[in-house]
Amino acid sequence: MLRRRRLVAMFMVAMTASPALAQECGGDFTAWKNALKAEAIAEGIRPTGLAALDSAGIDQKVLQRDRAQGVFTQTFAEFSGRMISDYRLKQGAANLMKYADVFARAEQEFGVPGPVIAAFWALETDFGAVQGDFHTLSALVTLAHDCRRPQLFRPQIIPLLKLIEQGTLPADVKGAWAGEIGQTQMLPSDYLLRGVDGDGDGIVDLRNSAPDVIMTTAKKIQSRGWKRGEPWLQEVRVPEHMPWEETGRTNKLPISQLADWGITDRAGKPLATSGLKAGVILPMGHKGPAFLGYDNYDVYLEWNQSITYTLTAAHLATRLAGEPPFEHGQPQQGLTGEAMKTLQQKLHDKGYDVGGIDGILGTNTREAIRQEQIRLGLPVDGWPTPDLLANL
Repeated sequence: MLRRRRLVAMFMVAMTASPALAQECGGDFTAWKNALKAEAIAEGIRPTGLAALDSAGIDQKVLQRDRAQGVFTQTFAEFSGRMISDYRLKQGAANLMKYADVFARAEQEFGVPGPVIAAFWALETDFGAVQGDFHTLSALVTLAHDCRRPQLFRPQIIPLLKLIEQGTLPADVKGAWAGEIGQTQMLPSDYLLRGVDGDGDGIVDLRNSAPDVIMTTAKKIQSRGWKRGEPWLQEVRVPEHMPWEETGRTNKLPISQLADWGITDRAGKPLATSGLKAGVILPMGHKGPAFLGYDNYDVYLEWNQSITYTLTAAHLATRLAGEPPFEHGQPQQGLTGEAMKTLQQKLHDKGYDVGGIDGILGTNTREAIRQEQIRLGLPVDGWPTPDLLANL
């Protein structure tokens, strides 16, 4: 449903393409498409796949969607409050029960717990109810020809043609605007390489077969580095004072160190020292909700690069595993809209790479904020406030 800042996952796949092909974009569409067809023939695509390619064209609605992703300007509390609905919690619990044997098989084979799979299933398509109505091949051709991010989409075209050629997908298959297919929105390369026949009918059908969806999703998550038996996210309480500059998802520290600083579990009890490491995630600053992100949380960012989305998906998984809603705390007022863009412009003018003046609090903008908070002697939590903007 969210189409989407899934750039790193797609970028990693794109790196398997040759640099020369990855750079080809724009210009006369017919000539560009002919070159793509020659590449397809060289890759062994036969008449069925070539005929499907011939029918693909530019879809202006895809380009409009690609440039309008304002949903990520919402705060974590706003976004998660909307996305973690009673319907998804109830349906998630029902599906975990209905397909309990399949989820158990997925965890046994790939090490991924059922609630983690079910949370993606919920957020991506409401358990298959909303899979998208864009002509998938035209969507990928459109985004590959467009010179904004062709390296992310062109490497997906040949895998899709192979899926069509082998009869796994029809030539007119539809899905999300960015080329994802099925109930957990798989890229064609993942569908082709990691598709699992979960129901034993000899076909990998990620649009209609729940067992296929569950098993394939588990395999994809495992392929991104999931560690069997380890946690992914834990809600915690943080003290009023601590070394804020040592927080952050990527700055993983021993749980014993975090406990020494006064970080407790959500009930205020001491953290259980497990020998694992985790980073302190403060999505709305040091006075807002707080979480520990373990190594498995990083796998979520291989699925989608939006911190807001991934934290929501990870928290939904904990909810489906039996945890209560997170505590909102009392976060400081943040920046939105034009104020956020003004902050990004000021950071850009100071030499920071904020990833674009788009009003979105992404990873680059958060890191730039942290660096300025260090310089200004403010609590280092990556949260943009009016005071920070005034100080800049």
